[in-house]
Order: sequence, then C-alpha cells, then structure tokens
Amino acid sequence: MRYDSVLLVAFGGPTPGCCQKYKNNTCPGEAYCFVEGIVGTAESQIARIKDIASHYIKLGGFSPFNELTFKQANALEKALQARDLPLPVYAGFRHWTPYLREVIAEMARKGHRKILGIIMAPHQSKVSWEWYQQTVKKGIEAVDGEKPTIDYLDPWYTHEGYVDAIAEIIETACGDKLERAELVFTAHAIPQSAANSSPYTQQYRKTGEAVAEKIGKAQFGFAYQSAVENSPIPWTEPDINDWIRDRKAEGVDTIVASPIGFLCDHVEVLYDLDIEANETAEACGIDFIRAGTVGDHPKFINMLADFVCQKSAISQT
Repeated sequence: MRYDSVLLVAFGGPTPGCCQKYKNNTCPGEAYCFVEGIVGTAESQIARIKDIASHYIKLGGFSPFNELTFKQANALEKALQARDLPLPVYAGFRHWTPYLREVIAEMARKGHRKILGIIMAPHQSKVSWEWYQQTVKKGIEAVDGEKPTIDYLDPWYTHEGYVDAIAEIIETACGDKLERAELVFTAHAIPQSAANSSPYTQQYRKTGEAVAEKIGKAQFGFAYQSAVENSPIPWTEPDINDWIRDRKAEGVDTIVASPIGFLCDHVEVLYDLDIEANETAEACGIDFIRAGTVGDHPKFINMLADFVCQKSAISQT
C-alpha cells in the first residue's frame, strides 16, 4: 500500500491565459477573473474585485504563486529521489489552472491510486485546510472509474526544518541590522469568528515564538495583513500598518517583517508588505526590511521529504 504519488494542494494565482469563464473575447483580464472566482459574482462585490485585481495589475497583471509552487514540487521530487523514494510530485490549485480537479484527473489517468497530499499552508483554519480538502474530495469524486485515495501530512508549523529555514532567511535579510531591528511576524488575516473556531492564531504564534527563540530575539510582535477592507465583521488584528505606526510612537527606527503565514512570495506578500507596509514605514521614517518566505529553501524541502518518507514507511506496515 505504498503511496504512488504526492500532491501539493495550494491556493493558486492568475497566470497568462484565459480561465475560459468568459467567451467571445469579453474576458476582463486574468486578475479580475481570479479575484471574482474567490469572492463571487455578486454586484456588491464588483468594487472589491476591481480593487484587489488592481494589486495584481500594479505588479504586472499576474502572480508568481503557481511558478513558485511548481519549483517547490520539483525540489521535493528531487529530494525524494535522493532518498530512494522516486515519487512524482504534482501541484494543483484551488483557484486557478491547473485546478485540483484537473490535476487529480490527470493523476488518475496515469494510474496513480494512492496519493499523499501536502496542504501548502502552515496554519490551520477552515479556509486554509478544510476547504482545500473539500476541493480535493470533489476532484476525486469526479474521477471516472477507479478513484484514487488520499492521505495528508500532519501540520508542521513548529518543526525544526520549517523554523530553521525561516530563521536563516531573516538573518540573511537583516545582516548586521538584526540586533537593533524590531521583529514582527505576519500572517493572512481571517475573520475573528473563524479564528475563534480554529487553531490558526495559536499555531501562528507558536511558529513565531519558535523562530524568535532560534535567532535570539526576546522581543517580537505579531500582526496580520490582507484583511477585507470596510468589512462588517471583525478580522484578526492588529493590521501590519497599524502595528508599524504604533512602533513609530515608541521610537523604533528599524523593522524586519517575516511573513511566516505564507510559503512563497506571491502577490499578497509582494503588494501588501513590499508596497503598502513599506510605504507606511517610509512615512513613519522607519527602515523596513521584509524577509523572504521559505519557498524552496533546502531545509524546508528536506523537512517535507523526510515527512513523506516517514509516512510512506508507515503506509507499508
């Protein structure tokens, strides 16, 4: 009963090429279609769709998310080969092509029947784990003939490989500024009601605490980014921009932000931190350093490879 394949389950981002939702050359653009696919087509959402799509357009109209996830998949496949576990590693997305249903159908056509899934989100909430699993389930149910099965890796938000990768990235980004820099970790904001019913915020804080201990920072903060503006419901706080303004009042002159809630530098990091948060810091006279995400950092990829090997060994017993 050994696994015959691995599937990275990820959010996705718009890439060049029509998503085929619109016909007769009426497509309003990939970024618009992508955001519309997430928030829905209600007329009340049009202003929000245009606003978020503008972030992508400001960065060229597309997202590097898919390409970076494919790099993670390729790196993991090579790491497994080096461990004498030559499993093919696929990547599928919930919100853009190749959609999870397309990838699962392809895997089934190729004869894969025992899939090991890796949800590419470090902290668990309904939108970051449960919805992914539901999408995968629907993709499997849509397979004609014999349907594959899937197991998932357990969460790894405080594992040494993940923590060490983040720590190295922060140290590299800061150089000799690390000692005086105020350290803040960021994650995607979620509705407070969702935070109350999931381990998301607790796991996020545990990751940050482990990283801070690793690099010897006794003082550090937590903030959130990418919340829905003017929402009628509360979202997790503080917002990173508010956090930066509060630091100005305390005389802080250097900040390093580590987006530990994200696994690659996609648009929500590139815009919300590199543009918006950086502009806020500049207006406050603060030197803003943004540490990278783990991406295909060897320690992170090797951690995933070790977990796949362990899970594969268990599945054979």
